[in-house]
Amino acid sequence: MRAFEDATVEAVFNAYPQQFRKALLALREIIFEVAAETEGVGPLSEVLKWSQPSYLTEKTGSGTTVRLDRFGDSSVAVFFHCQTTLVETFRELFPELKYEKNRAIVLDPVKALPADVLAICIKMALTYKLKRK
Repeated sequence: MRAFEDATVEAVFNAYPQQFRKALLALREIIFEVAAETEGVGPLSEVLKWSQPSYLTEKTGSGTTVRLDRFGDSSVAVFFHCQTTLVETFRELFPELKYEKNRAIVLDPVKALPADVLAICIKMALTYKLKRK
C-alpha cells in the first residue's frame, strides 16, 4: 500500500468501517497505479475535498478531480466532476456498472472490484483536460 503523505487524508480512511475501508484503499491504489502508468498525468495530489479523499492532477492539469467515499449504507463510490461528460461516457462503455446520476460509479465493497474497467474510467478522468486542449 502506498504511504499517506497527508495525515488528515489517512485519518479519513482509518475512520471508515473495515468493509468500506478495504474497498476504498483498493480504489486508492488503482488511482495511483493508473496515474503512474499514464503519460501526461504526472504526480497526483491527495487532499480532502468536501471531506472526501480526492485526487488531483495539479502539476500537469491533465485531468479532473476523482473523489472516493462511502455511498449510502452499503456501497462505496468513485465520484467525478458532474459537469464533465465522463459518467455519460462510462455508461455507454460499461453498462454493467451501477451509476449515480452524472457524478459517480457506485460499487459493492464486499464484491471484487472490476479493477480493469475502473482503471479505464480513472484514466479517462485523469486525462480529461488533455482531450480538450
